[in-house]
Amino acid sequence: MELEEAREFRERCSQCAAVSWGLTDEGKYYCTSCHNVTERSREIIDIGAIPNTKIQAINRGLKRKRKLEKGWDWYVCEGFQHILYQQAEALQSLGVGPELKNEVLHNFWKRYLQKSKQAYCKNPVYTSRRKTTVLEDNSSHSDWESEPELLSDMSCLSFAESGAESQPDVRTPKPFPIIKASHSETTSVCSGSLDGVEYSLRKEKGVMKMSVPRTLAFCYLSLLWQRETITLSDLLRFVEEEHIPYIHAFQNFPEEMKLYGRDKGIFAIESWPNYEVIFKKIIEVATFLDLPRFPDITENCYLHPNILCMKYLMEVNLPDEMYNLTCLVVKATGIGEVDFLRFDPIAKKAKTVKYDVQAVAVIVVALKLLFLLDDNLEWFLWKGEKPLYYSAIDRPVVYKRREMVVSLQKQFSTLVDSAPNIEKKKPSSFQFNWTEEDSERPCFHGHSLQGVLQQKGQSLTTKNSLYWLSTQKFCRSHCKHVTTYEESNFSLSYQFILNLFSFLLRIKTSFLHEEVSLIEKRLFKAKYNKTNKKSSRSRKARKY
Repeated sequence: MELEEAREFRERCSQCAAVSWGLTDEGKYYCTSCHNVTERSREIIDIGAIPNTKIQAINRGLKRKRKLEKGWDWYVCEGFQHILYQQAEALQSLGVGPELKNEVLHNFWKRYLQKSKQAYCKNPVYTSRRKTTVLEDNSSHSDWESEPELLSDMSCLSFAESGAESQPDVRTPKPFPIIKASHSETTSVCSGSLDGVEYSLRKEKGVMKMSVPRTLAFCYLSLLWQRETITLSDLLRFVEEEHIPYIHAFQNFPEEMKLYGRDKGIFAIESWPNYEVIFKKIIEVATFLDLPRFPDITENCYLHPNILCMKYLMEVNLPDEMYNLTCLVVKATGIGEVDFLRFDPIAKKAKTVKYDVQAVAVIVVALKLLFLLDDNLEWFLWKGEKPLYYSAIDRPVVYKRREMVVSLQKQFSTLVDSAPNIEKKKPSSFQFNWTEEDSERPCFHGHSLQGVLQQKGQSLTTKNSLYWLSTQKFCRSHCKHVTTYEESNFSLSYQFILNLFSFLLRIKTSFLHEEVSLIEKRLFKAKYNKTNKKSSRSRKARKY
């Protein structure tokens, strides 16, 4: 019986080269000539054919299942590599060029592995167990989904000035692969990854530990290097709209990469990313990697303040003529110069520009130049035909009510009256849609500013000649913030404008107020210098 069932196995015996097999009680093949027992087992559907047989020993399908339950050997850095791959794929589906994934982000990640001594260095941190798969070299593959291997080329970036320990060899660029590790029984009992516990406790000085929020920092730095048409606020909005994996990114790990215990504390995220937090991590990552000077932001680049100002003017349905005024503010403050916009992480005095927040701050300053935003002047500039009122006491009430209905309430009504959208929104650079054909949402893009401008020679100037500074006195340099913001100290119209743009960018109102103050400081240098002189004189007088 057993000889008949073993006839399907036609391989030659490794000992005597005979093809004559039988089955042991455990279901393994043995040579009837030399009695050599192989490791091969016969898959059996009817377990009654072989008496006293354990299913686990003869059913290879169950063996594979047990291996699947046990999972692969994998390291924490390999988990983050999976997340970066998912995010890069998502960005590419949004229209970003493939170079971001296959070259820029790939090289940034490789640089991190080298700087953190996890790969591409003389003494990697993983020496007691198997090497991380990102260390292996397999030049025959050129796909993220190929065998594990990191790109060894950094020729698209110049790191000669960074002073790194060891520079990688220059080779032909290849895309960044997905991890596919081997099976093992050495997985930690406290985590699915081999180094989950060790990684959680690791606090080496000068080494930046990877985290899920920092994956967004890597993505934004790659977008900035490529000068793509996605700002940081756009990136975070796409994350919230679930176009880019973030909170549940670990759920897309291969089934063999088991995640539990300490791994959850590393990869599980319970809140959406915060602009200020991610921006700080961007600086941390760029500094840790010793990245060279980024490509210049010129007037034709999407991140230039003039282009972003036009974008946000359209976004909030403001007249196109305001663009001329925002361009004047950009020119007067010098924030449109290449040197100002350049991001150079390793420079002695490295500047960091919040391109989207800065552009919105310019629009706020332009609105203050036009309407002052002090809860008084704007009502008189917006009035049309003379309204009727019964007495002098009713006059201010009638004016305010009329202008509120005609201007602000009508213009921004969609912000509060829009019906909830159950379907997932398609990704777009614009959050609102204003068209002249839509009677319910009036479009003000083509409207004129004639009522608030006046002819002076060959140029137009604002009828309003007043201006109040958002911040009278800045904090000292050692303070963590530039200025403070308390709503009770400012007009309602100014608060409304700040809240509108803060909602648009998903940032704190105080964050935008600080940027407005910095723009004003550059625009009104004389006023601030005069204020500083007065304060210094008063301090001297108090001394005497």
